[in-house]
Amino acid sequence: MVDYESQFESPAYAVQREQTKVATVFKYVYGWMFVGLALSGVVAWFTAASGLWQKVLMGPGMMACVIAELALVIILSSTIKKIPVALAYVMFIAYSAVSGLTLSVVFLAYDLVLVQRVFFITAGMFGGLALWGTFTKEDLSTIGSICGMALWGLIIAGIVNLFAHSSSLDWILSLAGVAVFTGLTMYDAQKIKHAASTQSTMDSATIHKVGIMGALTLYLDFVNLFLHLLRLMGRRR
Repeated sequence: MVDYESQFESPAYAVQREQTKVATVFKYVYGWMFVGLALSGVVAWFTAASGLWQKVLMGPGMMACVIAELALVIILSSTIKKIPVALAYVMFIAYSAVSGLTLSVVFLAYDLVLVQRVFFITAGMFGGLALWGTFTKEDLSTIGSICGMALWGLIIAGIVNLFAHSSSLDWILSLAGVAVFTGLTMYDAQKIKHAASTQSTMDSATIHKVGIMGALTLYLDFVNLFLHLLRLMGRRR
């Protein structure tokens, strides 16, 4: 669809319109990301504190939760353009809740004071990285490609270490994970801004869908950055 209005607007108005559009998208991105992290945190703490983890995560329960997380991410990512906005939000909330179940092991494996400290460190790092990715004029697509490929190597090496049980490799993987998700956080923030600014017209449904996918992407970056920092800085009980 041709946006005839944009053909006659002044450059200053065009810039202002783009900034307003990007700001609106990021409002939904960070708003829903906060909701997702808060829900995951509450579910994780309650699951660990109440002893529910023994029923949910023992035996095949953990694998079922991991499969459910992967399925929700894949389905939401592949159908976001077709499904109603309300269903997209329901799926995001469901993912955040299931993720909270698996994250409950953090409260069991690490001291609560350490978890809190690393969370605030992660929040500070993430905020700075996301702001840099949003406002930098540099093209971060190369960094995104490198980190995306490195992520696959990180996953494969992590699977290998499940059997090798190497503490040295675990430390290297934790350090590499911090580097990978540092790059991905900057790249994903820029990608969300690009997705918002390059749309000639965005109706309410499109804005919400871009916002929910952005929230999911940055949620994953934040959680993985947090987990790798926690493994790097703390000792398991």
